[in-house]
Amino acid sequence: MYQKLRKSEANPQWHLVWRDEFSYRGLPDTTRWNYDVGGHGWGNNEKQFYLANSLENAAVKQGKLHITALQKAHENAAYTSAKLTTYQRFLMQYGKIEVRAKLPAGKGTWPAIWMLPESIKTNTENWPLCGEIDIMEHVGKDPNMVHTSLHSELYNHIKGTQVTHFDKLSDVSGSFHIYGIEWDDQRIRFIIDGQLYFESLKGQNGHISTNEGWPFDKPYYLILNLAIGGNWGGEIDPNIFPSTMEIDFVRMYKRK
Repeated sequence: MYQKLRKSEANPQWHLVWRDEFSYRGLPDTTRWNYDVGGHGWGNNEKQFYLANSLENAAVKQGKLHITALQKAHENAAYTSAKLTTYQRFLMQYGKIEVRAKLPAGKGTWPAIWMLPESIKTNTENWPLCGEIDIMEHVGKDPNMVHTSLHSELYNHIKGTQVTHFDKLSDVSGSFHIYGIEWDDQRIRFIIDGQLYFESLKGQNGHISTNEGWPFDKPYYLILNLAIGGNWGGEIDPNIFPSTMEIDFVRMYKRK
């Protein structure tokens, strides 16, 4: 649907406004991170229960954040994991985001780096009207295939109309890659390891540019999570646990 660009354009100058380099040990820094908690399937029939303040599921060690899924029963779920967010900690409207991550391998894993607006938390907008920016999604049943997507009221995966792109990378589970976006009031660019893989322009291809088609002109918060199974994650290999997504750094910038 949108043109794939093989070479990254020259970057403008950026000013770092938020970061976590994970240069400490223990639980994630509560001044930077919040948690989503629960095991209700998260709209996708996911099988994990997300816990807060669990060192088994979210721990900073050896200079990296480790988000780990375990085959461990909790309430109604057979697995535990963690879902970290910057909600009530830091919101971004336009700018540049970079997350250096190494993804888990194995069928049933579904790691994601993505964004939702604060309006979904304040119940002023429901999904998909609120919008969603998927910086990176990967399912273990399709190794090394990385997906980026935008969702809105008119263009979303329920209708099969989401704005999306996918590419096969090299060894996403054995090495780190930098996943990111550059975002302004006219476009969102998806960038991996400094290469521009995909961009979506407001109103391109006849798409509606009002909030129903482009709900990306408001503050969003960042989410890091590791889901297990579900509609897309699919069948779960019991031999993959513990399964971990490692995050080396998270950096957010504004234009100078």
